Amino acid sequence: MFLANGGIAYDRRVLFAELAAVSAQVGATRSRSAKVRALAERLRTLADDDDPVALAAGVCFLAGRLRQGRLGVGPAAMRRLRELPTAEATMLTVGDVDRALAEFERQRPRRVDRLQPLVRRASPDERDYLLRLLIGEVRQGALEGLLVDAIAAAAEVPLDRVRRALMVSGDLPAVAQAALLDGGGLEAFQLRVFQPVEPMLAQSAPTVGEALERTGDAAVEAKLDGMRVQIHRDGDAVKVFTRSLREVTAGVPAAVAAAKALRAESAVVDGEAIAMSTGGRPRPFQETMSASGGTSVFLFDCLFLDGRDLTGEPWSARRQALAGICPAELLVDAVRTDEPEEAQRFVEETLRAGHEGVVVKAADGTYEAGRRGHAWIKVKPALTLDLVVLAVEWGSGRRAGSLSNLHLGARDPAGGFVMLGKTFKGMTDEVLRWQTERLQQLATRREGHVVHVRPELVVEIAFDGIQTSRRYPGGMALRFARLRRYREDKSAAQADTIDTVRRLHRRGSEPDTPGRAKPE
Repeated sequence: MFLANGGIAYDRRVLFAELAAVSAQVGATRSRSAKVRALAERLRTLADDDDPVALAAGVCFLAGRLRQGRLGVGPAAMRRLRELPTAEATMLTVGDVDRALAEFERQRPRRVDRLQPLVRRASPDERDYLLRLLIGEVRQGALEGLLVDAIAAAAEVPLDRVRRALMVSGDLPAVAQAALLDGGGLEAFQLRVFQPVEPMLAQSAPTVGEALERTGDAAVEAKLDGMRVQIHRDGDAVKVFTRSLREVTAGVPAAVAAAKALRAESAVVDGEAIAMSTGGRPRPFQETMSASGGTSVFLFDCLFLDGRDLTGEPWSARRQALAGICPAELLVDAVRTDEPEEAQRFVEETLRAGHEGVVVKAADGTYEAGRRGHAWIKVKPALTLDLVVLAVEWGSGRRAGSLSNLHLGARDPAGGFVMLGKTFKGMTDEVLRWQTERLQQLATRREGHVVHVRPELVVEIAFDGIQTSRRYPGGMALRFARLRRYREDKSAAQADTIDTVRRLHRRGSEPDTPGRAKPE
């Protein structure tokens, strides 16, 4: 509070301690609605903050990340910061913390001792929250999905408008500012060429019959085991983006050629880059990722065409639009059916061609960017899940000196991850060497032979079933889990959810259960 022109006014600033408190509050409840209410209340105060950076910075903090991205603070530096004395009381604001981190990010070289003044000004609770933000270990449940709901609630605008704005922009702080400071500003977010959008993802089902039960009238489409590419074209200009929205135009000449073969002036299309043998069969995924441009590209969706956004159109209309501009040899094979027998015949043909399975796509389903929507359901002959590495154990015997036994977790939509088991199977010597180095870089703390890591690495895990288990918090465990591959093209936010695991468990994924997917 201060005097201004003889009167009393209020300097409205949200304290960093308030974000630390709401983070703890959200983490302490399992109720999604309670999480959303708590976050919405805090977002309203951030929107009223006099500091122009507070809302954008606060949204990032609540999402468990920094506006500045990763700052390269390792475990040794973190231990030094944890040993510093802290303040009993603090007046650190959200803006103070953001500016201090921005200044640290600009420094070259970055010396962790330059963070010491900020840490010394923090209270113990603030310091804990700040340090977890620095290493990406905030798991209070304020993930992006929760924040989207909270932004809509705080701004009193329809949820679908907020989701739509985020879908086409990928910028959560900007969407929060538009919704909370100018509700009409959400309309400014439009899908544009060369502005990549997050890809739509698929849920899982053990059989094509179950998938069709969930979608009804659908297309069964070949699932290629390659690198997802999103191709943008405007006239002669082309850009290609990966699943993580990283531009890779120069590295995928086949995608550029595919874009230029389209009979359109401007378009955004979804596809798969995949290494193929001379006989026309797909090569292993690892060869695609190291093919240095030697890939083929096949297309399966059209998001934008000659100035028109198609993401709100049903799949059937998008496929028709794609078929109208795309050479037939570049289209991913698909069959339109709601008959399980016909769908199964297509699955078998696809597997004989060397592909990994199919995706069943609801004919009336819209494109839900960045979401694992109900309209797309993948079916593979082996049960697999994309899980996140939560921790790893040092090996023994032949694996002494290597990080071996992975702790596996599914993503919880309410926040954090739910452990489902461990595995040391399926690892070559090369994989062991790589993961030993990489996981040590992600280490956050050590407990005996267990190394806890930032939940960033996604692994594709094959398994023979899901059994009830009191050993893990989710009440389930994977049977005979083994590593198929690391999915560095996926982020932890794109991992399979615990809800998917529960659905597979309920439907009976134990061996010899009729209708289940066969193991590898």
